[in-house]
Amino acid sequence: MKKIAIFLTAICIFTACELDKDPYDAYTKDTILADKEAAMNILLNGCYAQLKDWSDVMHRVGEYAGDNIMIRGSSTDAFYTFISYQHVPDNYRLGTFWNNSYKIISQSSDLIKLIQEGENAEIDQKLGEAYYLRGSMYFYLCRAFGRPYYQSPETNLGVPIVNGLPQDMENLQLPDRATVKETYEQAISDLKKSESLMNRKKSSAYASKSAAQAMLSRIYLYMSGTYENPILDYSDSSIVYAEKVIESGEYSLLNRDNFMKYNTFAPDQSIQTETIFAVKRLSSEFSGNDHYYGIGGMYANIQGKGWGEMYASAKYLDLLRKSGARNDARWAFINPQYVSDKAGNKIEAFRFVCDLFDKDEILQTGYGYIQDTIQYRNDQSMYMKIGDQEYPLTEVNAANNTYSIVYKNKKYEGEKDYLMLLNRVYPMYYIMKCSMQENESHLHSPIISRLAELYLNQAEAYAKKGDYANAVSKLNIIRERSIPGAGYTSLSNTNAASLIDEERALELAFEAHRSFDVYRIGATMKRHYPGPHNAMEDIEPTNNRVVQYIPQSEINSYPNTISQNP
Repeated sequence: MKKIAIFLTAICIFTACELDKDPYDAYTKDTILADKEAAMNILLNGCYAQLKDWSDVMHRVGEYAGDNIMIRGSSTDAFYTFISYQHVPDNYRLGTFWNNSYKIISQSSDLIKLIQEGENAEIDQKLGEAYYLRGSMYFYLCRAFGRPYYQSPETNLGVPIVNGLPQDMENLQLPDRATVKETYEQAISDLKKSESLMNRKKSSAYASKSAAQAMLSRIYLYMSGTYENPILDYSDSSIVYAEKVIESGEYSLLNRDNFMKYNTFAPDQSIQTETIFAVKRLSSEFSGNDHYYGIGGMYANIQGKGWGEMYASAKYLDLLRKSGARNDARWAFINPQYVSDKAGNKIEAFRFVCDLFDKDEILQTGYGYIQDTIQYRNDQSMYMKIGDQEYPLTEVNAANNTYSIVYKNKKYEGEKDYLMLLNRVYPMYYIMKCSMQENESHLHSPIISRLAELYLNQAEAYAKKGDYANAVSKLNIIRERSIPGAGYTSLSNTNAASLIDEERALELAFEAHRSFDVYRIGATMKRHYPGPHNAMEDIEPTNNRVVQYIPQSEINSYPNTISQNP
């Protein structure tokens, strides 16, 4: 009884849940079993509540270490270590991520131990949700703190597998970290169990059979190796689980127009047919400083709220421009901040990214933006001024607004556009994908799974199998939704990896996939674009900094040993 009371006390402290019938300390094992469905609702709601803080750090770990974003300058906030790769073992944000993950694992595990399956469909559904939450937490923990699966999963360390409090609390013995392979096996086992138990179609704010299948498709893709050395059984499994969701008929891709408003829909709105599972945030719980400190607050200042200090990277913007004339629907999630003249009109300008060098103009140190207004000569030829010197602009592709300039003896291509506001020296390309839910500044329900990812999973898995016909078919479903008529005619072993990677980067940007997508296929992180990061350093997938340190505070408070990452 003492263990149950401690467990429920923790739930109520951390989730501020209200018990309608009894105070929390009255919820012993007997009272739980007396009204199982009501008690399960309380326990599961506690788990879902933990996801709200958890998902904030989950996003930053996955997205900030990637190449979709840049920040205007260095920061003392703990999230800057994700961007700079200057990892430290006392990062409080990682402590939040670790703690919330294990709270969910603990709460769901105790629920699984208390309630037997098979009593009725409703109880089985809730048990399935508990298994889903636990399995997902192990996967997310392992991808942050464990090395990519293709790198010796039998010996590399994942995270401790602790499925609830042990019986002997007075002689508490908890295990050290399991291997990556063992951690993935635990996640898969839980998710398969959840798939078998869940039987109710609920809104996308809750776990479901399809959510479990979507997560299994992702996990098997992570396990499927590199393009050079694929593991075909896992590729097959990723395809199969993605197809289960697609064939269920429960979800459909939004049309192009609605997809361009994806961020404005709550996950459980009837119009939102693509989201499989998201961490539902409500306007009533998102106010005051949350508009600044939430995910979207770093990406934009909207309705006078948010820092607006982190922007779409030049690399990501170049991917968007490849389709030409801003035809890609995913431009809808990028909001450039333009300067207006006294009449309220935009001002024509040219902008390009140039190489930066040391004071001796010998060693390249990074990249920088240069922009200025476009000037016209009498013959209507264009030029821009940099300092006191005039630089002519030469047409490359006028339809795409692409022109070239020769600057410091090097030819650069840039964009004819409009003069943009700068934050320090960086054009402010606001990111909108994590804001404006229900038209409220930075209200956002972080996406865990959506249908588009599953088509991209299948494209990659088919390509790894050498089935390029199916790979290009799946890839084009997503590509042509955003860029009508721009589907690829074929894929091959020479271009499949790069084209699929580009499409995943475009489609899944700002959803916490990018850094993991690069490293799990054995690729190198190349951030050759402006920003305060070390743009001249490429991060190899074997680098120790690809994985995070386990928070030292958690190692110190753990009753037994947890091995630290090197």
